[in-house]
Amino acid sequence: MTLARKLATLFSVGMAAVLFIQPANRRAAVLASQSPEGSAAWLAAQDAQSRADRDQEKRDRDQERADRQQELYDDGREALDEDRYQQAEDKFSELASMNGPQTDAALYWKAYAQNRQAKKDSALASVAELKRRFPKSRWLKDAEALQIEVQQSTGQKPNPESLSDNSLKVLALQALLNSDPDRAMPIVQKILNGPGSPKEKAKVLFMVAQSGSPDAMLVLAGIARGQNNPELQRKAVEYLGIFGGVSGGVQGGVEGGVKGGVKGGVRGGPSAHQILAEVYATTTDASVKRAVLRSYMISGDKQSLFNAAKSEKDESVKRDAIRQLGLVGGQAELQQLYQSEPSTDVRREILQGFFLAGDSQKLVEAAQNEKDIELRRTAIRNLGLVGGDAAAAALQSLYARETDRSLKEEVLNAYFLSGNAKALVAIAKSEKDPELKKVAVQKLSLMNSKEGNEYLMELLEK
Repeated sequence: MTLARKLATLFSVGMAAVLFIQPANRRAAVLASQSPEGSAAWLAAQDAQSRADRDQEKRDRDQERADRQQELYDDGREALDEDRYQQAEDKFSELASMNGPQTDAALYWKAYAQNRQAKKDSALASVAELKRRFPKSRWLKDAEALQIEVQQSTGQKPNPESLSDNSLKVLALQALLNSDPDRAMPIVQKILNGPGSPKEKAKVLFMVAQSGSPDAMLVLAGIARGQNNPELQRKAVEYLGIFGGVSGGVQGGVEGGVKGGVKGGVRGGPSAHQILAEVYATTTDASVKRAVLRSYMISGDKQSLFNAAKSEKDESVKRDAIRQLGLVGGQAELQQLYQSEPSTDVRREILQGFFLAGDSQKLVEAAQNEKDIELRRTAIRNLGLVGGDAAAAALQSLYARETDRSLKEEVLNAYFLSGNAKALVAIAKSEKDPELKKVAVQKLSLMNSKEGNEYLMELLEK
């Protein structure tokens, strides 16, 4: 799992519930005893907060479901690579039953795993289900090749010697790609278009990308444009980011070595950067778009990430572009997006981007000046995650001047996230509001720090 994907998951589920402990809503009774106008305003605010919480819960559930589907897919592929075919079949069966966007891929890999276990009838049934339910799937070509192989097989378990021969063929192909790429290309095309194992195809595609020859780059570009199944397409896009750089072209082979990476493209043809831009503009597959965004991140292409974040209509893909922009340190681009973006959810993601970029100053500005209270909370929380002296000083200033109790609680939570027990102890000792004092003590009780434990002992001894 990539860092971008781990961080995206961490934030999409709102960290862990224990980090955001809130005090009991005893304020309700106090407000209810005040003027009718005050009670009405409080009730309206509570209703708005409840709606926001429900919307966030739905987003969290959707994200959890999507994460589970991706986890099943990754686990199934890993099981295939390690020849654990029954486990792979189980994973892809569960994924197919969830009826998500990867159902057609799950059915193909389920059939593949069944075939490797000599479950001939089951494999053919899975292929038939794929063809019936997804007549326009980009996995059909692979499924039909697999169907032919199954129908021609004897139904016996795979022969280990045959697997060994395939490994030798891959080694021979690698040598041929280096010595005589013209002869190697037809063999490459046959393997990539055949019913071979995912591990074998991925290895061959990697060798093609690594070779850097003009013909090899043409093959890579064709697959990146969608001439094969979506999984190989995503691999091709990834390899363009790794081996293609963002400019230049291959001139009689690979240039640049380690320094500067490989300068992709074909002499007189489009560069890797141009191919990636074309793929992003023409595909409707969100997973392929995300693969392009990751390639932009790998190659440090801030401008393309900025363009995607500005123009993308799919909000989930847009948020991914923003995260990748944060990972490459695009603070100036994120600031432009923040100033022009109308969506609160997207602005929240931009604040996460500032966190990924380590830009505490922009987070301080949002925490101090943002009119939307939820965005202020996000900025304060991220200041806690950034940590450091500058963030601590900003949090101290915010707490001292803030009048909104919920934001004060968020500052306390930020201190907890940054491990700043000293600041929490100082507030617990000086705070006159018993509810805020209680929150500070709750945070200290979870931290197991020297300063916090000493203060807790003082409370027990009183």
